[in-house]
Amino acid sequence: MGLFERYLTVWVGLGILAGVGLGLVMPGVFQAVAAMEVAQVNLVVAVFIWIMIYPMMIQIDWHAVKDVGKKPQGLMLTLVVNWLIKPFTMAALGVLFFQYIFAGWVDPQSASEYIAGMILLGVAPCTAMVFVWSQLVKGDANYTLVQVSVNDLIMVVAFAPIAAFLLGVTDVTVPWETLLLSTVLYVVLPLLAGMATRQMLVKRSPQALGQFVARLKPWSVVGLIATVVLLFGFQAGTIVEQPGVIALIAVPLILQSYGIFFIGWWGAKLLKLPHDIAGPACLIGTSNFFELAVAVAISLFGLNSGAALATVVGVLVEVPVMLSLVAIVNAWKPRST
Repeated sequence: MGLFERYLTVWVGLGILAGVGLGLVMPGVFQAVAAMEVAQVNLVVAVFIWIMIYPMMIQIDWHAVKDVGKKPQGLMLTLVVNWLIKPFTMAALGVLFFQYIFAGWVDPQSASEYIAGMILLGVAPCTAMVFVWSQLVKGDANYTLVQVSVNDLIMVVAFAPIAAFLLGVTDVTVPWETLLLSTVLYVVLPLLAGMATRQMLVKRSPQALGQFVARLKPWSVVGLIATVVLLFGFQAGTIVEQPGVIALIAVPLILQSYGIFFIGWWGAKLLKLPHDIAGPACLIGTSNFFELAVAVAISLFGLNSGAALATVVGVLVEVPVMLSLVAIVNAWKPRST
C-alpha cells in the first residue's frame, strides 16, 4: 500500500476538518461551487468522483463480465439486502429513535420529517461511490460493475413504490433527470472512457495497463479527499448551527449502516461467496445514492425541511462510516488470498 492508502482515514479526517473550516471562512466560494449543479448533481463533485472511479473502470475486463452470470449468488445477495431488507430496517430505526428514544428532544413534526429523510436514504442504494469502496477492498471490478448496473435497473422501477409505501403518501415522483444524469455521469461515461483506455494500453504492451493504473491510484485518493472537503464545506454552516440535531440523526443512520453491513456479510458467508465478491456486495447495500435522496426530499418536503436535513446528514456520515467498513473487510480477508 502506498502512503495515501495506508493513512487514508487520517487524510479523510483532515479533509473533514478542512472542509468545515474553509466552509466557515469562505462560505461564498462554497456557495458558488454548490450552485454549479444540474438536476441536483453537482458538477464539481462529479469531476472528483470521476477521478476516483476511473482507475477501477480501466481494470474491467469485458471478457470476464460475461461470466458473472455463472455466479449469481452475489447479485442475489445485493438485491435482497438493498430492496427487501434495507428500506424497511431504515424506516424501523427512524420510528424507534424519533418517535420513542429521542421523542423528548424533538417536536413531532420535525421527527416525522427526519424519519422521511432516513427512509429516502434507505430506498436509494449507492451507485458511484461503490466503485471506490470496491477498489479499496480489492473487489472483483467486473462483478461490481454488474452488481451496480442490475441495482440501478431495479431502482428505476422499485424506488417510487417502496418510498411511497413507507412514507405513507400516494405518489412519489422520481426525479428522472437526477437518476439518469447520475447514471450517465458516474457509470456510463467513466466506463466508456475506461474501456477505451484499457484497449489502448493492452495494445501497447502487457505491462502498460498495470503501470498506468498504479500511477493513477494516488489521484483516486486525492479525488476522494477533495470530495470530502467539498461535501463538508457545503454544509459547514449547518454543522455549526445544528450540531445537536445532526448528532441525533446520525445515530440511527450509523446503526443502520453497520447493521446492513453485517447482515450482508453474514449472508455472504452463508452463500460462501469469494472475498472479492462478498466485500463489494456488503458495501453496496451500506452506502446511499444521496443525490437522489436529497432531490426527492426537497421536492416532497422543501429545501429547509427536516427530511432534506436528514438526507444531508446521510452524506456527512457516509464516508467515515464506509472507510471503517472497508477496514473491516480488509481485516477479514483470508490470509491465503
